[in-house]
Amino acid sequence: MAITQHLIVTLILVLAVAWIFAALFARFGLPVILGELVAGFILGPSVLGVVTSSAPLELMAEFGIFFGMFFAGMEMDPRELIEHIWPSLGVAIGGFVIPFVLGYFTTRLFGATVYQSLFVGMGLSITAIAVQATLLQNMRILQSELGHIIIGAAIADDILALIALSVLMGLAKTGSFQTVTLLIIVGKVVAFFGLTMFLGHFVVPKITPKLDDREAKSFTFALLAALIMSGLAEMAGLHLIIGAFMAGQFVRKEAMDEEIYRKIRDRFFGLSYGFLMPIFFVSLSFHLHFTWTWSFILLSSSITLVAILGKFLGSGIGGYVFGHSIPECIIIGSGMTGRGAVELVVAAVVLQLSDGLMKTNVISHPLLTAEQFSALVLMGFITTLLAPMLLRWSVMKACHADEQEQFCRLWKQSERM
Repeated sequence: MAITQHLIVTLILVLAVAWIFAALFARFGLPVILGELVAGFILGPSVLGVVTSSAPLELMAEFGIFFGMFFAGMEMDPRELIEHIWPSLGVAIGGFVIPFVLGYFTTRLFGATVYQSLFVGMGLSITAIAVQATLLQNMRILQSELGHIIIGAAIADDILALIALSVLMGLAKTGSFQTVTLLIIVGKVVAFFGLTMFLGHFVVPKITPKLDDREAKSFTFALLAALIMSGLAEMAGLHLIIGAFMAGQFVRKEAMDEEIYRKIRDRFFGLSYGFLMPIFFVSLSFHLHFTWTWSFILLSSSITLVAILGKFLGSGIGGYVFGHSIPECIIIGSGMTGRGAVELVVAAVVLQLSDGLMKTNVISHPLLTAEQFSALVLMGFITTLLAPMLLRWSVMKACHADEQEQFCRLWKQSERM
């Protein structure tokens, strides 16, 4: 994989158009990632077709998620995350189960098989942690109580999705429930978070006070921590971005020199939000390839509507059970609505498994059809597009009634910047 003239021209186009649309959207008070998504839609196969997905671009998009999640981790206090673990779990369970069930029955109404309906339902139940972290960071409410609950719930959603995917894939392969496989998955997840807490509380605090910034070695240490934790997350079957986020929790200002922390923070912010994250959001739009038939329009519209309502209601109910007000539950539901790339990865894995099982005659019907996959892609794009508008609307509505709330004060600061 080399830096070619074609790659350079592609990067110029992607970054320039993303920058223009981001600035345009920001001028009208809209989140910049909306502009970046629209830029990708225009540049990609759906409209102009001047830029297409490629291995180097996808790699940089992955690094965009990686650096962005590390930065999000640096911005959040791990003690706050732990403090709000039960509301986060309530939001995660409600936001996972209700879209899953609604997605299953909706897909069944369109004549899908049981397995197809189960996999579509799982695709609807996933929340994109990278998208949510970016939204919350842009609105400066990442450090608020609601920000911690949304991020904690998004992490829990990823874990639930991992377990559900493994169970469903086991059922598709063998036709039976694999208890041992499920116990192994849960054991690896528990081991990952246990190791994370041990490193974060006992090992890293002994190293960070000794860091200096000679030749940016403090940045090197932070990058090593992120890579190691991402590798451990992958070994546990989780997405690498969860490892990057947890590593960012280690490198926090309470555990190191304030000046060193600021320099590390600025470097990760510049690399992610200034360079790699725009590539990630632009490249999300490249997955839009559709045949506009009435059956596809009806299926994708129904799936998208169910995805929004299911996540909104499920997450909101989860927050309400743990004592949050209706306006706060609306914010939580809005914050959990966006998807992104995770459900695309899951759907791609299911398609790959389906092809293998079809070739060996283990199954007679695909686990996911091309039309269902395309509907999931469109659902991911629309919900990612709607999430910032819903979140902004819900915060404005809540803050109009009570400007003294913590998230309101943080959001007002972002509006003045």
